[in-house]
Amino acid sequence: MLASVFLPAYAELQCFTNFSFLRGASHAEELVTRAKALGYTALAITDECSLAGVVRAHAEAKAAGMPLLIGAYFQLSGPDGQPDASLTILARNREGYGNLSEFITMARTRADKGTYQVGRDDFARPRRPYGHLRALPDCTVIVGTPPGAGEAVDQAFLAQVAWALDTFGARLWIGLALHGGPDDDLLRERAESAAAAYGVKIVALGGVYMHVRSRKPLQDTLTATRLRKSIAECGYALEPNAERHLRARLRLANVYAPAMLAATLDVAAQCAFSLDTLRYEYPDELAPPGVTPAAYLRQETYIGAWRRYRNGIPYVVQAQIEHELQLIADLKYEPYFLTVYDIVRFAREEGILCQGRGSAANSAVCYCLGVTEVDPQRGNMLFERFISQERNEPPDIDVDFEHQRREEVIQYIYRKYGRHRAALAAAVATYRPKSALRDAGRALGVDASIIDKVAKSHHWFDSKEDLLARFVESGLNADTPMIQQWARLAIQLLGFPRHLSQHSGGFVISAGKLSRMVPIENAAMPDRSVIQWDKDDLDAVGLLKVDVLALGMLTAIRRTLDLVSEQRGEFFELQDIPPEDSATYDMICQADTIGVFQIESRAQMSMLPRLQPRTFYDLVIEVAIVRPGPVQGGMVHPYLRRRQGLEKISYPSDEVRGALERTLGVPIFQEQVMQIAMVAAGFSAGEADQLLCRPATAVA
Repeated sequence: MLASVFLPAYAELQCFTNFSFLRGASHAEELVTRAKALGYTALAITDECSLAGVVRAHAEAKAAGMPLLIGAYFQLSGPDGQPDASLTILARNREGYGNLSEFITMARTRADKGTYQVGRDDFARPRRPYGHLRALPDCTVIVGTPPGAGEAVDQAFLAQVAWALDTFGARLWIGLALHGGPDDDLLRERAESAAAAYGVKIVALGGVYMHVRSRKPLQDTLTATRLRKSIAECGYALEPNAERHLRARLRLANVYAPAMLAATLDVAAQCAFSLDTLRYEYPDELAPPGVTPAAYLRQETYIGAWRRYRNGIPYVVQAQIEHELQLIADLKYEPYFLTVYDIVRFAREEGILCQGRGSAANSAVCYCLGVTEVDPQRGNMLFERFISQERNEPPDIDVDFEHQRREEVIQYIYRKYGRHRAALAAAVATYRPKSALRDAGRALGVDASIIDKVAKSHHWFDSKEDLLARFVESGLNADTPMIQQWARLAIQLLGFPRHLSQHSGGFVISAGKLSRMVPIENAAMPDRSVIQWDKDDLDAVGLLKVDVLALGMLTAIRRTLDLVSEQRGEFFELQDIPPEDSATYDMICQADTIGVFQIESRAQMSMLPRLQPRTFYDLVIEVAIVRPGPVQGGMVHPYLRRRQGLEKISYPSDEVRGALERTLGVPIFQEQVMQIAMVAAGFSAGEADQLLCRPATAVA
């Protein structure tokens, strides 16, 4: 405790996570935890032209009570394409964050996927559509001290500082990163000369790639992978030592002048932005002029209800609609439902088959809007499994479209909202065992045939402990240092992000520029754009997405409907299919279901003759019961015995009978567990849903 009093306070202002792909060698969470343990005042996440890692860092920092600064690093290109100044840019406030996010979008969208392009001209004069970003207002800018010896480098750096001072003014600092290399004294002199010449203060930078020095071998492996070489061939491209880790404050005090360390606190004090201040805004053109989203949602819901229930809306359904509309209004989710409704309406107008699925099937509102096609009266109608006040999580409506026509729906969304307001969520492609083994093996210079043999021997279900066994099976000695190192590196690589790809169909749509909330970049596919955050990141900061998914079976159904229409000489639509066709169920009971969606797997085909489904709800049970939860929970055999009359059906009470009667007293669905909690323990629907959110639950 006494020693810590004499340690200098320090805020790390330049730190790269593993979202600086194939460069950063630590997860964002590891960096935050380590910075907290070292007693840092604050930590900045500054991935290269990216904000992909900040959400995970934010969640960890919030839990640890660690101030987090958000920024990005940029390597500018000169007119000749050669590297120019390097800038670390930190957001001071919400406006600065929006400017930074939009600047990253500009740099990324003008280049191919995975790259970016930015130069001094982007700060020097207005350029549409990003002209207002000149000099990145509300951001602090740190110009890096370049390595290399010689008068030409000195003069080039002085010119860079002069340009940056003219561009950014009092928000400019000179960053000095010292890593115990042979050019440390030269870098210090260069920074001090520029500071004296232009009156700009120097601030210490860590240039951090890893949270602890023991990650150096992994960082070398990433470098070798990025350069497509073995570590032995990388030479001076490798870091000369392991100093690019989060260093102890005593070590920093021996490297930097006290004023440089104190300057880190001044910079940190200027940058107070937090992701908690982000507020998602829904598109505002979803309702007609002069009509509120709540009124329009109510109107369209009841229009749909009268269309669904032509003989009158049943009392229980009307009560459910009112309950759902009230909860949607309390959580202010009306624009989200209207967004999905608009997309589905477009698809139906264009003759594109679509179908909502998942917990949205519990919603009477979704059914009335045409988002789902199964009457919730046929289920349990527990809307809180979909949305609950207690869970306070955004709704998640998955809508499947014909796979050959989904692109029409995607392009409709882009046309309606513009590419500046709509983009697909990212999917973070991470290292799995085979890819980790391959990249680690190549970096170590292992023969390609051996790498291929080891990688192919590994199974997806293998644990980390199985890794060495696979080496032995491949004829290698697991006790040799090379094999031990190979295994160690591969295990460390597991779960590391490899690159950003596009989500299967998760769209994020905003009222204003989406690029001011999260950077957007080009996808590999033409006419697609992707934000830098994936689904879990979106949930963490409260951004809603609409899942526009592709389903091949819907295409098959569409072709079948067209064929039947042609043969009959009249239109035959989905709603014209008989609800319970005995001949179809005869085939299903015989497991003649190859090519039938959801019941064509070997496990399903094995269960069908035993369960003998004769109604749609029987099929619902069939699909649900062949899952790990019911199997591990011992629910399958009791249900089958009761269905076959081999076991007596009993209920603890009449209230529980109401929850379990349709499944013969055996709880199979999550909604049934919720109902039992409500009638047996007095839980509200939302509290019962919270019970299901616990990891220990073993239901389907």
